[in-house]
Amino acid sequence: MLDSALMQTVATQLLGADVVKVGDETLDVQRVGRGRFRSVRFRMNGKNYQAIEQNPEKPSRWGQLARDGHKVVQFRDVATNQYVAVGVDGVIQVYEHRG
Repeated sequence: MLDSALMQTVATQLLGADVVKVGDETLDVQRVGRGRFRSVRFRMNGKNYQAIEQNPEKPSRWGQLARDGHKVVQFRDVATNQYVAVGVDGVIQVYEHRG
């Protein structure tokens, strides 16, 4: 099960600092992709996840929100490479995967 409170904390810190604190860990924020978007990898419930700043140039509804000035962060399960949640202005929405 995903920890929405932890994801909210990570999303908020990701967009405003060079480091993210998760419990006792201090994680460096990396810049990824051509657009040099902020990203950080962290552990949650024994699994590795990545939080990634939304690319505002993407033609998705999340890209449109980013273009409109909202703070959008996508969360990806590193092992499966699936996006599992999104944070918009600190509000986390967990994706429902069918499988």
